[in-house]
Amino acid sequence: MFSWILSAIISNSVGRQASKTGWQLWSEIKRRGFEGSKATVYRWIAARKERSSTAPPNSRWRSPSRRNCAWLLSEDPASLDELTGRFLHHLYETAPELAVAGELARRFAALIRGDDDAGLHLWLKDATDSELASLAAGIGRDIEAVRAAITQPWSTSPVEGQINRLKTIKRQMYGRSGYPLLRNRLLAIA
Repeated sequence: MFSWILSAIISNSVGRQASKTGWQLWSEIKRRGFEGSKATVYRWIAARKERSSTAPPNSRWRSPSRRNCAWLLSEDPASLDELTGRFLHHLYETAPELAVAGELARRFAALIRGDDDAGLHLWLKDATDSELASLAAGIGRDIEAVRAAITQPWSTSPVEGQINRLKTIKRQMYGRSGYPLLRNRLLAIA
């Protein structure tokens, strides 16, 4: 009953006054017939403030790592869940330059996946004045290789796979035998 009376008084007085002190609430409910002490009202107010200021248990959201933030910035915002979308919205409000960096990252990924390097020069110009300036400078130093990677159908992936396999076998055999056995193992597989 006491809690209901206080809640009704507070909700009726919201338009008149943002908050009431414990003494004001105690005197108002005393006039309505409350027989309790001021301490009871103060404890109720303190418990209510504590409940409203703390988050419910298990609702604590762990901020993402740098790598996850980089991934989130490159993802399409429409494909993210609501909580992650709110995080990115807050991040973009706090640091607007990250919104620009995210847009540039998405544009660059589209350039790499496509067959046309026409937008590369414009991307370099836009990225030079952003958080991705060092990436743009590195791409600018080796622009011909980047253009070739975008337009040419050739890939070094098969070679990289073979090198990775060779290094794995070499690490497995480290300290156990010499070069002749390594050579025989690799040639036997091929």
